[in-house]
Amino acid sequence: MMRKIYFSRDLSPNSIREIADILKKGGIGIMPTDTIYGISTSVFQPKSIEKIYHLRKRNPAKPMIILINNISDLTLFKISLNSETRKILNSVWPDKISLILPISDPDLSYLDRGTNTLAFRIPKYPLIQKILRISGPLVSPSANFEDEPSSKNIKEAQRYFGNNVDFYLDDGEKTSPPSTVVKLEKNKLSIIRQGAAVIPDSLVV
Repeated sequence: MMRKIYFSRDLSPNSIREIADILKKGGIGIMPTDTIYGISTSVFQPKSIEKIYHLRKRNPAKPMIILINNISDLTLFKISLNSETRKILNSVWPDKISLILPISDPDLSYLDRGTNTLAFRIPKYPLIQKILRISGPLVSPSANFEDEPSSKNIKEAQRYFGNNVDFYLDDGEKTSPPSTVVKLEKNKLSIIRQGAAVIPDSLVV
């Protein structure tokens, strides 16, 4: 039996809550982000995160990008921001920008994979923002096997994951480049991967 498929065009508030609750409890779903389709679950469900590593055939040493709903969510990861850093984040989020920040919580080693850093993004997409408000932060790497083409639609995602996930959220074709990945260095942004978003020159190292 194929896993449940939701359609973004007729997603009711009850369906949004249902999706968010599945994720919050450790369910795994294929859903759109502000860039491409991702495979998602709650950041606070270590067993589900390990399952995503297995399903994606992902290098276990590589952390996954985390979607958050607002800057205050960073306190859940024991990240404190000075006023200058907060000002920079407010100037670039929400957008297709994933920002690498240092963390030092040993309880989150299942997320940072020994790197002591995590990449966060506030997506500029109302549908995902609505889900994140209920689900809390989500890991959401691209919906494909590592080093394979990313899924542009649900059919392509199903070829990768079949019935091994709890739901699919169909939002049509997704052809955006991946997010731009940056790192904060001395109150400037260093570009690690140029992607969908362009960083203002005034913020770049």
